[in-house]
Amino acid sequence: MSFLTSIASAFKGGGQSRVPVSRGFISPWATALDAGPAPFDYASAVREGYCANPIAQRSVRIVAEGVGGAPVACEDERLARLLACSCGSQPLLEVLAAQLTLHGNAYVQIVKDGAGVPVELYPLRPERVQVVAGEDGWPSAYRYILADRTLTIPLEDEDGWPNVIHLKGFHPADDHYGAGCLAAAAPAVAIHNAASEWNRALLANAARPSGALVYDGGDAAGLTSEQFDRLKAELQSAFQGHANAGRPMLLEGGLDWKAMSLSPADMDFATLKAAAARDIALAFGVPPMLLGLPGDNTYANYREASRALWRLTLLPLAGKILSGLHAGLADWFTSAPAIDLDRVPALAEDREKLWARVSDADFLSAEEKRAMLGIAPQENAR
Repeated sequence: MSFLTSIASAFKGGGQSRVPVSRGFISPWATALDAGPAPFDYASAVREGYCANPIAQRSVRIVAEGVGGAPVACEDERLARLLACSCGSQPLLEVLAAQLTLHGNAYVQIVKDGAGVPVELYPLRPERVQVVAGEDGWPSAYRYILADRTLTIPLEDEDGWPNVIHLKGFHPADDHYGAGCLAAAAPAVAIHNAASEWNRALLANAARPSGALVYDGGDAAGLTSEQFDRLKAELQSAFQGHANAGRPMLLEGGLDWKAMSLSPADMDFATLKAAAARDIALAFGVPPMLLGLPGDNTYANYREASRALWRLTLLPLAGKILSGLHAGLADWFTSAPAIDLDRVPALAEDREKLWARVSDADFLSAEEKRAMLGIAPQENAR
């Protein structure tokens, strides 16, 4: 199945059979998908759109590594240690950011000790997780499917504590699953990959269809099948490819070589690739200038592009992840984590301007200024 075919069939099938609903609110995903392929062929999309496309991979890495390396302010040391957990060698927040960007869903299993206190947050592979709808249509459990093995994780444990935190992007037509950026970038990824393959094929043939052999046998009949096959085999083995570039050809028997070439408009695949690359960057929320794409003058410099990346992409995504994790862990931790904007280098200029404006505001008291800057009030203030 091709990449575009898998994307086109994303909303035609469903995953493995799910628990049907019989009364109350009926979720469309609880009954509509009984059998067939997964709603989104994530594995195929990742191979074509992430592993095989440099623009998409770099865009996702910029977003995921930016969120994973963002400075987090957290008053509770236990919660800070949980957020600093790593999945293998990858930071937890980086993995969750990549999953949300690519798949649109991220599932975090809460690992507890004997006393029921969270000791680790483990991200689950989103393409392996299915939401099990209860009788009211809302999620009651999660299925983790690996090959022929299925593990059902209840929404809550025996004591009523949550087992899984589900983070998802907004999907206007789905109640249980979120929408990722990979599906939106699929057409541009397919165009970019096709243009790259076309350019590779052109390079293997001296960047042009070298020419055509014209047979002029006069009144004689055309080439026999045996002669045609022998001539074709000789051309493929001795004259095609970059290793045989410039090799002279010996013609006989009424054969004539007619050189051919593509027009500049036909060979303008660089422009096509650049346009597709900008669409891919747009889908993942990365300013094209940060990817080194030519012809993009939207931002005056890299500093403005970096600031736009943080303001429009990284901070909203990090806020969604941190607020979702805190909502799932609210039974154990009360303090909410947040990104420390004062420690983000790309936003230093914005903070300097804010500090200057607040410092020049003579009509504000010292405590009001501290509140506007997000600084705790002084203990001995009167």
